Parts: sequence; C-alpha cells; structure tokens
Amino acid sequence: MDPLNDAELNALRNLAEKKAGGEVPFINIACARRLVDLGLAVRSREGWDITTEGSGLLARNSPPPSAS
Repeated sequence: MDPLNDAELNALRNLAEKKAGGEVPFINIACARRLVDLGLAVRSREGWDITTEGSGLLARNSPPPSAS
C-alpha cells in the first residue's frame, strides 16, 4: 500500500476521533475516498467511518507513549 500523505493521515485520525465520540472537523472528500479505496474507511449515512484496518494502521504508526 502506498503511504498516506499528511492530509489522508489527518482524515484517518479524525475518523478515529469520530468513532470515539469526539467532535471532528470537515473530512476532505478526496482523502475520505482514498481511505475507502484502501479499505481504511467505509461510507456511511453519517459520512465516513474508520474500519478495523484503519484503526490498526493508526495503532501501528502511533509513536510509543513517552516514559515520564
């Protein structure tokens, strides 16, 4: 899979926040469609929703928690 650009990654993060119940800004349609094409999001009545694959990609690419 081609790496996501910054706008696509931001859209995917916003979809994860939406799934968690948070308020999210407008999702760029072109980015959302690319995420759907990659299987990272699906189209729904409410717009777009992150898939299990999308959540997994974010989890794998998140920086580890800082030790404090």
